[in-house]
Amino acid sequence: MTDTAILTSSEIGMLRIYMAPRDTAEPRKAWKLWSARPLYRELVVQAKAAGLMNAVAHHTHYGFSNHGPVLDQGAETSNPYLTMCVELIGHRADLELFCQRHAALLSTKVVIYKQLEHWSIEAPARPHQESKA
Repeated sequence: MTDTAILTSSEIGMLRIYMAPRDTAEPRKAWKLWSARPLYRELVVQAKAAGLMNAVAHHTHYGFSNHGPVLDQGAETSNPYLTMCVELIGHRADLELFCQRHAALLSTKVVIYKQLEHWSIEAPARPHQESKA
């Protein structure tokens, strides 16, 4: 008897959306300056509502995006212009639909799609041991 796990794979996709942490889901208005939801948070909430498998926001420490300047994290304060990334994982059709529905939010962002494999791992069944009497 073998006790190897069963591994099955399926095609899945990943979107990476690059933005600044200060980007908001709504246009900035003077009276809403502090109340507008950050875009990265809005995208994660919308990804959950769309039924995507995974959505996370990654902050960076050093880099650039969309041909902009190289920026780094400040020693004492965070840099609101430093690039960050929202990573979404789901089936390609669901990710395409997500981009179409949120085109107004994504039109000026760098959006990258990558094909991945999703692995499901099933542990081997343990044989039932009878007690000796």
